[in-house]
Amino acid sequence: MQSLSLSMSLRSSSLANFLLLSSETRVRRRRRSVIVACALEGDSGSSSTSSFLSRTQTYALLKQQLQVAAKSEDYKEAARIRDSLKQFEDEEPVLRLRRLLKEAIAEERFQGIRVQVRSVYIEGRSQPSKGLYFFAYRIRITNNSDHPVQLLRRHWIITDANGRTENVWGIGVVGEQPLILPGNSFEYSSACPLNTPNGRMEGDYEMIHFERVGSRSFNVAIAPFSLSLLGDDEGCVI
Repeated sequence: MQSLSLSMSLRSSSLANFLLLSSETRVRRRRRSVIVACALEGDSGSSSTSSFLSRTQTYALLKQQLQVAAKSEDYKEAARIRDSLKQFEDEEPVLRLRRLLKEAIAEERFQGIRVQVRSVYIEGRSQPSKGLYFFAYRIRITNNSDHPVQLLRRHWIITDANGRTENVWGIGVVGEQPLILPGNSFEYSSACPLNTPNGRMEGDYEMIHFERVGSRSFNVAIAPFSLSLLGDDEGCVI
């Protein structure tokens, strides 16, 4: 009996040791799995961080290239870079949200465009005996906003001394659709013939925020200014 009890005791002890060793082996394997997983996650995180920094640098470079193209008036290249920026922003959630926020703010403060006008009577090109009075005007458009804008179209309302009104629409101004950077101005000169010695002009420019593809255009009013033999005081709208 004693030998039987001793034999059973030894078997139980061996079984317990086997189970204990098996349990320890499984724990060690789990620990190794956790360590490997953490290492892989660390590598992935480091790779993601490096990739994000690379994309950020690329985005900053594109912004600089857009400024250079705009300053050199290379509008075709500027448009290409602008489209690349738009695609870049669409692929980056943070940049996309930032762009949408800027667009929402810009919709409420597009009034940062200032238009100044001076007109003058050109006696040498006028023929009063034939009812022709020739006036020239010079316009300065200043971008006081935080975004580059492009002038797309113009609309003039010309009224003579008899109250006759003429509407004139056109693409851009003087054959251009100028891109105006923040803090910069664009100036041009043009002329208007009248059948009376006095009259006035007013109108608006249709513009767009150049750096944002798909953004809605907005109108900038041109305050009324006189066409007169005496000339005109400077007019502006903000």
